[in-house]
Amino acid sequence: MNALLEARNLTVRFGGVLAVNNVSFDVKPGEVFTLIGPNGAGKTTVFNLISRIYTPTAGEISYLGPKGALKLTDEPPHAIAALGIARTFQNIELFEHATVLHNLLIGRHTHRASSVWSDLWFAPKVRANELRGREHAEKIIDLLDLQHYRDSMVAGLPYGVRKVVELARALCTEPRLLLLDEPSSGLNVEETDDMAFWIQDIQQELGITVLMVEHDMSLVSKVSDRVLAMNQGEVLAMGTPREVQEDAGVIAAYLGSVDDVASLRRAGA
Repeated sequence: MNALLEARNLTVRFGGVLAVNNVSFDVKPGEVFTLIGPNGAGKTTVFNLISRIYTPTAGEISYLGPKGALKLTDEPPHAIAALGIARTFQNIELFEHATVLHNLLIGRHTHRASSVWSDLWFAPKVRANELRGREHAEKIIDLLDLQHYRDSMVAGLPYGVRKVVELARALCTEPRLLLLDEPSSGLNVEETDDMAFWIQDIQQELGITVLMVEHDMSLVSKVSDRVLAMNQGEVLAMGTPREVQEDAGVIAAYLGSVDDVASLRRAGA
């Protein structure tokens, strides 16, 4: 298995609704792979399959975990983070009445290797693990320029900063694969530019593979190595950002028929 993640013939039905239909793709180690498409295309459903929130009606997902290849669709949801897969959500999910640092330290739970008794006595092994966790959290705080907010309560932070804090908490799990669900959603132009910069740093400096769902095509073009376009639960096109944006099926899904787009271009001229 050369890919970090392989999805084969994924299909999901919710009653009579076919949300995902025979979708296949692979994510290579070290790349930024992005899912795009109109609302309702099935992008987040694919994310929920990988996170094991949903179980596919048909198909399977293979993943190259820390101990070798495994069938991800056989794993329970609570085991996913420990396998090196972290996720952010379109709707921010943070502990609002805790500080930024404490939210980041919660992301270290997958690295807990001590017993209840050693935790109660705060044994040397527990202290050492605590120090490693705090060191890693501080590294992520520096990477994402969160020093100013380190001891601030999340409830009092602007929306854009909260998005970065959720990203930071995911990074504190030390993932091999990072799932970003619309990271630019709700951000202004400057904040979106910062997000693009950080995604590139995550890929290049931390060596983390990124699988992203995104609507902002400017961000997609800046950071993506490959793009998969979906519509109505099916694959429309896959390739580089430029190849996908120039695909006739993708243009039609976003803007109407190719003839309509040509007419709009003529009118604009």
